[in-house]
Formats: sequence, structure tokens, C-alpha cells
Amino acid sequence: MTGLAAEITQLCMSLAALLGLLTLQRVLLRRDRRDPINRRLLFCVRITMLLFIGRVLVALTGWQMFRVLVLMGAAFIPMAALILTEGLLRRHAPPFAKKIVGYGTIFFAVSALWYWSHIDPLRLMGLMVFQLTGFFMAGWMILWRDRGSLSARENSTVVRIGASLFFFIPLAVADFLMARLGLPIQFSALGVLVMCWLAIGVGRAQIGHRVVLMNFVVMVAAGLLVGLLVGTIAALDWNGLLLSTATVMTALFLVAVLNDARALRTEEQSLGLLKYLAESKTDDPILFLRDLRGHPLVEGAALISRPSVAALQEDVLGKIFDEAPVLRRADPPKLGGLADDHIAHLFEAYSATHVIMVARRPLMLIALSMPSLSISPMAEYELQVVQRMAALMAVRREEKEELNG
Repeated sequence: MTGLAAEITQLCMSLAALLGLLTLQRVLLRRDRRDPINRRLLFCVRITMLLFIGRVLVALTGWQMFRVLVLMGAAFIPMAALILTEGLLRRHAPPFAKKIVGYGTIFFAVSALWYWSHIDPLRLMGLMVFQLTGFFMAGWMILWRDRGSLSARENSTVVRIGASLFFFIPLAVADFLMARLGLPIQFSALGVLVMCWLAIGVGRAQIGHRVVLMNFVVMVAAGLLVGLLVGTIAALDWNGLLLSTATVMTALFLVAVLNDARALRTEEQSLGLLKYLAESKTDDPILFLRDLRGHPLVEGAALISRPSVAALQEDVLGKIFDEAPVLRRADPPKLGGLADDHIAHLFEAYSATHVIMVARRPLMLIALSMPSLSISPMAEYELQVVQRMAALMAVRREEKEELNG
């Protein structure tokens, strides 16, 4: 029973690693497939995918010929790590490191064609030493890099990729020593998911290292705790405890990978309004706002001209919008007396959550309604940008009319 459970767990972890790698590949291709760093990272991703495809095929078919894919992928991993490190640091590896990795890759890639296990464990021990050597050289380059030659963003990326290596190396070593250590499964799939999670997180620069570290610690602690709880409830032995813990942690990190990829995609899509603002070619604030009303953020917005608010005093309106060019129903300015009545009238008359001042002469306002559940802090800032841009267009138009007049 334990053997079957181990096989199923190993298959699920390999499939989870493949899904994580496919998600990372999709993120990289969507960003810029021609970027030099992305090309190098894509090479690493596809080499690792080759290894796990081989594992999945061996598990599903039982055909040992698919071990060629596993061994071939393992042979190219040190080269992939060194190539990626060179790109991240914008410097070449020492010549001796390139020779070691180059000759080692050729030797182990050729040996991978002998997929039978007759030359194991000697070949596996040699492959483990070769991989450790490659990781050590990549780590050495990262630790002793010239930080001043890289930007803060580049240093941040290097730190996160380097941190994933430190987590991955022990798991990779455990794969080779699986029989000697008495482990029921290979745990490197978990390390791959962590690497995918950290690599996707690089695109979310607003999340600092401390937050990433805390998230990592929380997920590992939660995985260990839940795995221990399941093992205790089910009265599992040591192997069963390892299997349950590995399954829980794999699920946690896979969800984190998918969630971060979705969040990154959402952030990219949320820039749609800013993209429209940047690409707008009109200098007429009225045309600008009419074209903008088709955007989901301001869909259905109402343009308010001076005759529509003739009952309101112009000097009071000026005072209101001097204080808050973007009026928010949730947080209106407290000006007292008549100004508060004017503000309440604007919100009630147009069932609006926001009223924006576009132009003063002639007075032009825009009212829109956005449910509080659907608006984010980013959307609030985008509305302020819309207001500033439309107001500047109106001022420019007034200046042109004065010059022509």
C-alpha cells in the first residue's frame, strides 16, 4: 500500500512541477520572449520540463526508455544554471567553469542514451557531483558579484533566483541519495515549484524580500503542520508522514504559483486605462472623456456642463474642486455650510460615487458610479490621473483660444 501511495504521490508532484513550469513559461512569453534574460530563463524552464516529462512518462507507462529524457534533462541543468547566472550578472563565467560544465554536459548527455540501470549507481553519483559543481559555481558567482554594476531591480532578481537555488540543492541531492536515505519519493519537484514561485514574483517588484521570506516561511510551516496533523490522525508511519507532508506542501506552492501568475496578469490588465491615457492623441478634453467612457473603469460616466448645475453657485463649486479635484462620496472634504450641501446634491442628483472636475471655463464635470467592492487603490489613482490630464487639456485649449482671439 505504501509503495502504491508513493508512486501516486510522485506522479502528482511531477505533474504539479510541470504545471508550475508551464505557468512560468507562459508568464515569460507574455512579457518578452526576445529579452536576453527571458530567453536564458526559458532555456532553464524547458530543460527542467524535459526531466519531469520523462518522470511522468516512466510512471505512466513503466517503459524505461523514457529515462533518456530524465537523464538528458539532468545533464543539461548545470549548463542552464550557469547560462542564466551569466545573464543575470551581465558577466561571463570563468573559462575553467565553462570548460567543466561544457565537457560534463557532453559526457552525461551521451551517457543518458544508455537508459538501463546497469551503470548505476556510478553514473548517478557522477551526475550528482556534476550538478553540485555547477550549482556551486553559479552560487559563487552570485555571492561574489559586483553589486554596484547592477541596478537595484537586477540585484533583487539575482537574490531571489539565488535563494531558490539554496532551497533546491538539498532536494536535488536527496533525489540521488533516495535509496540510501530511505526516502519514499523524490522531492525535487517541490524545489522546482519554489523556484517558479520566486521567478514569477520577480515581476511584482512592489513585494519586498521580507514579505516573500515571510510568505515562504508561513507556507512551509503550514505544510509541515498539516502534514503532521494528517499523519497523526491517520496513524501513518514515517514514510506516510513524509508523503502527506510533501503532498500538502506541493499543493500550497502550486496554488501560490498559479495565484501569483493570475495576480500578475490582473495587474497588467489594470494598466489598460493608463495605456489609453498614454496613447490618446486628442487635445480636446470633451473628446478625450467621450472616448474614455467606453473603458470598464469609467463606463457610463455622465458629462455635466454648467447649465446642468445652474442652481449651484460657481464660486462654491470652485472652492470645492480646489480642495478635491476628484470628489469621493466615501471621503468628501468637510468645508461646512453651503459647500457640503452642494457636494451632497452632486452625489444624489447623479447617483455618483465620484465627481471629477474637468474644466473651469466653461465648467465641465464628470460623474461616475463605481461600487466600493470593485474599486481598488490603483483605480483611485487612475481617476486622479484622468482628472489631471483632462484639466491640462482644458487649460491648453483656453490658451490656444486666447492666442487665436
